[in-house]
Amino acid sequence: MSDSRPVGVFDSGVGGLSVLREIRALLPGENLLYCADSGHAPYGEKPQALIEARSLEICDFLLDQGAKALVIACNTATAAAANAIRARWPWLPVIGVEPAVKPATAATHKGVVGVLATTGTLESARFAALLDRFGHGVQVITQPGTGLVDLIEQGEFDGPRLRGLLTQHLAPMREAGADTVVLGCTHYIFLRPLIAELLGPAVALIDTGAAVARQLQRQLEAADLTAAVEQGGERFFCSGDVGRVAAAIRVLWGPAAAPEPLPPSCCFATSKQP
Repeated sequence: MSDSRPVGVFDSGVGGLSVLREIRALLPGENLLYCADSGHAPYGEKPQALIEARSLEICDFLLDQGAKALVIACNTATAAAANAIRARWPWLPVIGVEPAVKPATAATHKGVVGVLATTGTLESARFAALLDRFGHGVQVITQPGTGLVDLIEQGEFDGPRLRGLLTQHLAPMREAGADTVVLGCTHYIFLRPLIAELLGPAVALIDTGAAVARQLQRQLEAADLTAAVEQGGERFFCSGDVGRVAAAIRVLWGPAAAPEPLPPSCCFATSKQP
């Protein structure tokens, strides 16, 4: 059987397009919905309760659009809201994103791994559990990438300001001799060329976008939810300044991408919380 209903994917902004790209490459026949909650980005510095409430509201919207599965294309939102999303819709395939601590600790030769992520991810119980499970015998240098998401959301992927900020954030990992660095925020994937330049060719950069796509494929197949068409389509939604978000999405996805504004019902009271 074929199920042409779309897969819903969301992130605090445009960063989750890095995951959407992997999904499209692996599952060309699936219809995809993407929600960039850029009006509330970055999630990484916000309270967990707000992120959870915002994530549930966006999932409600995506399900109203007919989504048959959900992908939380955001490390911070996964840490804050994955359990609540799965509890509310226990019958629904829900795939989250977590920093690639396990493959990084397996890949390091020096025994020193860097993790660049948001404060919300690094301070979460989910990340602590990852370190407890896979971090034994390895030195893990964690560094919040404060300010990076804001620049990416503004469409900045290089330049003196971004280079200076990245150099500052990567310094502790370089000084510790890390030979493997985890890009623990989906936004940071779009900085991979610059990060690789700053760290040098001897440092491996690891993210989980492809692994998320494979997990989605497994869950769709297990639930008999896969689409059988040759080429699916994409539909984009966003909060915040639609023109600015549209410009960033077109740079990162393609000129044909035309995000629609989220309805007022999805730009709700969590934005008024501290």
